[in-house]
Amino acid sequence: MKGRIHSFDTFGTVDGPGIRFVLFMQGCALQCKYCHNPDSWEMNEGMQMDVEEIMNEIEPYLAYYRSSGGGITVTGGEPTLQAPFLARLFAECKRRWGLHTVLDTNGFCEPSHARELLEVTDLVLLDLKQLNPDRHIELTAQPNDRMKRFAHYLDELGKPFWIRHVLVPGWTDDSSDLIELGKFIGSLDHVSKLEILPYHRMGVYKWRQMGKEYPLELCPTPSDQEVNRAKELIDAGISLR
Repeated sequence: MKGRIHSFDTFGTVDGPGIRFVLFMQGCALQCKYCHNPDSWEMNEGMQMDVEEIMNEIEPYLAYYRSSGGGITVTGGEPTLQAPFLARLFAECKRRWGLHTVLDTNGFCEPSHARELLEVTDLVLLDLKQLNPDRHIELTAQPNDRMKRFAHYLDELGKPFWIRHVLVPGWTDDSSDLIELGKFIGSLDHVSKLEILPYHRMGVYKWRQMGKEYPLELCPTPSDQEVNRAKELIDAGISLR
């Protein structure tokens, strides 16, 4: 079995605890207007690699991952599209080295499809983009029912997970939407961290290289004050539960 790989980073520091090997998987069912990896959408592109080839890329840096409390993170694209392959990869990382494993996902996945993968996953980073159903479709081209269902499934499993929310001015920063996000988070028992990620424009050049019109050309990066406001509104929603 081989996986479709977009790219990898041997020294990741923002996708889970410690220093991490970050594996970007190819393929995604969403088409987020702010996506910084639009070249990862197509499922049939990217490099084909087997588990052993990926293990060979990880091994030279094991000392850094272990000493920092890090490990391996799979992201995308959307990694759950290749859940059976990643279940094998995570299982081998644990068997051979005892590495800490993180799944960074948008949750657009039926829980049954990811069950085997979650069994060998230590921590999930769940990206909740927008709780308002209509705005979610406008932003990502998909409904958000599966994401909410996936969050509840993680909670039922007792799986530790972080909630991530990208703050996009004009798209995900409405006061009522942020309060609703807080209420949803407040209904979950196993969320160990909330990360508000400011929208950035680092992937705009990829859209241009691919001949795609970037949909958020006039969208600004949020200020620290706007990020703090969002955090306060989400916290207010959590306290209402």
